[in-house]
Amino acid sequence: MALAIDKFGRLDVAYNNAGTLGEMGLSTSVSVAGFNNALAINLTSAFLGAKHQIPAMLEHGGASDHLYIDFVGYSFAFPDTASYVANKASLIGLTQALAAEYGAQGIRVNAVLPGAVDTPMYRDMNDTTESQTFVTNLHALKRVATPEELAPSVLYFASDDSSFVTGTASLVAGGASITRT
Repeated sequence: MALAIDKFGRLDVAYNNAGTLGEMGLSTSVSVAGFNNALAINLTSAFLGAKHQIPAMLEHGGASDHLYIDFVGYSFAFPDTASYVANKASLIGLTQALAAEYGAQGIRVNAVLPGAVDTPMYRDMNDTTESQTFVTNLHALKRVATPEELAPSVLYFASDDSSFVTGTASLVAGGASITRT
């Protein structure tokens, strides 16, 4: 926060995008330590980001805070991903709570819920042709996104074009929430 304010004089937009898959396995076999590690990275880090970002935004009359979530935990879950799914679903609640608490003060808080995105984490989880084909076919567009394809959605929430949007969990998921084939 100090670096952003020192360099730019204020904070107008924040984008919280930390994440880990966490310990994989059936929910009854996931260790408490593994679950808590995923919680710290996926949920607590977003909470702490907002905790420090919002006061800086309030100093200048408002701004836009974004949380990066995922379609997993919103529209469905994969087996063996309890830590990840629980944390991602909780981020939607955090988005709504922050939006309700700070909307009247000019702070807009929204979440972007992408489908599969071709990142190192995606490739780690989908390291076989079969897995990649399965995930690709979850999307109506029959492909995964590139990080660059998500940027316009994030920029929309950061811009004045979304001045009446807050508390929203916006699917940018290539139709993953509607596809069952």
